[in-house]
Order: sequence, then C-alpha cells, then structure tokens
Amino acid sequence: VQLQASGGGLVQAGGSLRLSCAASGRSFSSYVMGWFRQAGGKEREFVATISRSGGNTYYADSVKGRFTISRDNAKNTAYLQMHSLKPDDTGVYYCAAQPGYAESMYYTREYNYWGQGTLVTVSS
Repeated sequence: VQLQASGGGLVQAGGSLRLSCAASGRSFSSYVMGWFRQAGGKEREFVATISRSGGNTYYADSVKGRFTISRDNAKNTAYLQMHSLKPDDTGVYYCAAQPGYAESMYYTREYNYWGQGTLVTVSS
C-alpha cells in the first residue's frame, strides 16, 4: 500500500486542522492505521491509532480529548482531526499502515508502510 498524507499547514494556537491519509491499493480495511509526529531533533512519537473497522481508537495522553482519528474504508482514507492546537503539537505528521488483526499499534516498529509526512506548525 502507498500512503499520501496531506492537510498540514500553519495555524494559530487554539485552532484546528484535519489531516488526511489516502491509501492506494486494495484491502485498505485490512490495515491498522496510525498517526505519528516528529518535531525537530526529537524521535518520532505515537499520536493515535485506529483498528481496521474503525471501532477501536487509542490516543497518546498528550492529544487525548483534542484529536480524533477516524477512517473511511470506502474512500481508502484515514483522518486526524485536531482541535485546540498547541505550539507543542508542531511537527511533521506521518500516517502509517500495517496489515493485521491487532486493535492498536503504538510503536513505529510495528508499521511497515509510511506516508511522506505533512508539516503542522502551530504558532503561539
């Protein structure tokens, strides 16, 4: 599967953005999806993950209550809706996919497929 992330941009603190991750190929519904982010000089960190059907979602504590991960299997697309953005949310956001039956995948090593990243900049 090939992944194309989009939707990043510059936003003021308190604002909102919605990221999209479009997947090519078949069987999108067989992939667990995840969002990760990487700020300058830091390791890539987990943000959110969603099960194949979309019935189970999990979030990093830092974004819980502000971000929502979702997916539309008919459109082969996953989303990350971000509200109440903070300067600490600044970074390159990556979507990731991995076929499997797990409800969630939290670690970069669990994913074999990655998008190219989209930059989110939150100004104070």
